[in-house]
Amino acid sequence: MISTLLSSAKILLVDDNPTNLKVLSSAIQDQENWTILVATDGESAIEQARYAVPDLILLDVMMPGIDGFETCQRLKNSEETRAVPIIFMTALTDPSHKLHGLELGAVDYITKPFHQEEVVARIRLHLKLSSLTQRLATHNADLLKQIAERERAESQLKQLTHELEDRVEQRTFELSESLAT
Repeated sequence: MISTLLSSAKILLVDDNPTNLKVLSSAIQDQENWTILVATDGESAIEQARYAVPDLILLDVMMPGIDGFETCQRLKNSEETRAVPIIFMTALTDPSHKLHGLELGAVDYITKPFHQEEVVARIRLHLKLSSLTQRLATHNADLLKQIAERERAESQLKQLTHELEDRVEQRTFELSESLAT
């Protein structure tokens, strides 16, 4: 499952600079069988993410219209896109900007200019982490179902035990009455 996601991921690139999009998409397309989706502003990124639900989003912070921070916040507030990992890409190097992005739900922060190999390595890492997180959530849900089933079975067993004890007590009383007469 992890290798399947790593080799066939859908990645949404969001940047208002066509040169950045071209460099990123060419670097990423050389990897695996990743499908590259592109958006040039926050509004179209949100629309595209809800329609195509990517496995990962590379999101520029400084864009016209709604910026990357607002875009991230809206994506994280949406049920369809909440779990999609978002990596910010920006020239903003102030630690407060990084902290703000991470507080909004981004999983990583890459400063421009970036090294293509680093971007690809971070994409791979976050795709793997996302896949493992999804598997863990599925496994936890299965375990919760098993626990609920066992609790129901235990409850039924207690009820049946109680009924059996009542019957034994009743039968013992009847036998005692029968022997007494």
